[in-house]
Amino acid sequence: MQRKYLAIGTAIVALAVGAALLARGRSVEVVEARQADLTQTVVASGRIITPVRVQIGSVMVGTLATLNAREGDKVGAGQAIATLRDDEQRAALAQARAALVEAEARVTQLKDLSGPVSEQGLKQAETNLILARAEFERIKTLYESGFFSKSKLDEASRNLDVARSAVTSAQAQAAANRPRGSDVALALSRLDQARAAVKVAEARLDNTVVRAPAAGIILQRFAEPGDVVPLGKVLSSLLVNGETQIVAQVDEKNLALLSVGQKAQATPDAYPGQRFDAEVFYVAPSVDAQRGTVEVKLRVANPPQFLKPDMTISVEIVAGRAEKAIVVDSDAVRAAAGAAPWVLVAREGRAERRAVKLGLRGAGATQITEGLAAGDLVIPPSQIGVDEGQRVRTETLRPAKKLVGHVPNLFQ
Repeated sequence: MQRKYLAIGTAIVALAVGAALLARGRSVEVVEARQADLTQTVVASGRIITPVRVQIGSVMVGTLATLNAREGDKVGAGQAIATLRDDEQRAALAQARAALVEAEARVTQLKDLSGPVSEQGLKQAETNLILARAEFERIKTLYESGFFSKSKLDEASRNLDVARSAVTSAQAQAAANRPRGSDVALALSRLDQARAAVKVAEARLDNTVVRAPAAGIILQRFAEPGDVVPLGKVLSSLLVNGETQIVAQVDEKNLALLSVGQKAQATPDAYPGQRFDAEVFYVAPSVDAQRGTVEVKLRVANPPQFLKPDMTISVEIVAGRAEKAIVVDSDAVRAAAGAAPWVLVAREGRAERRAVKLGLRGAGATQITEGLAAGDLVIPPSQIGVDEGQRVRTETLRPAKKLVGHVPNLFQ
């Protein structure tokens, strides 16, 4: 009888305890909405590039005499990279300069000698014509008076014709030797041709020296001294000094997070502890349909000395930053397909459904712009079986996750 009463008493106590626990509700683990600074980034992999690479070659055919710059050498603008044999070009230049001296001497001769002599000759011819004409008139008068024979008159007439011809010839010669005359024009034309020939010969001689078009670094060389260089052959590849850039392929899912002017941190794979600043200056206007990526270029204002072309770089682009934002663990936010996001909040001993609006988000934490306040306790979906309106008790507070939201680049 005592055992019977003991069993009944135990059952009553168990029912009382069960009823008390049921009244208190189910014990659940919760996460706390909190106020904190949140940064959202997009992580991608890229490479170091410099916008300009130049192929240095020869503009003429010849034999390579010297190749001065090797791979990795720094060169300045106009620095001689290579030279061709120039015996023929030097001889052609000497010949052209000799022709120039001859042309200059001819112009000087016309100015200082031929011109004055022709003018003096013209005056002499004109004087002779006057004398011949006077002689002819005298003999004609005497002939008509019967003192001279017909042959004497004919001789005087011939002398007059010769004097006239001499004047005509002297006039032509003097005109040709004057500043606007044909001989002077021809001499000046030949002088211009000689000067042009000298410039052509100098240019051909200068073309035997291959120079760097800009300051930069020699990447490769493609010839050796003694090689016969055909027209246009590339001798060296030059990486022109200029702005250092990073080009990265970012998954198109992150396109909405990218914009020009965003700051970034870059880390070389070869120097994982050496981070440096970069800035987005270009987001491609189209998506690569084959790879599903968007090309993004970043400018490196102060590149470290150890950076090299084509080096692999990891970049972390700051897509957004919010100060004193309301954040909650990302896995605490619920959203069905096509529906607005919502959370379950433990409030006054019951599970309350609450619609929220999301801001910055990442793998660890999400910003809540509307629907939660700092200190609200959110029941994550991992607490299976907790429904809206159900009585709950919050006995466990899950530790908060990291606040920096890294959005990974899926194209790796």
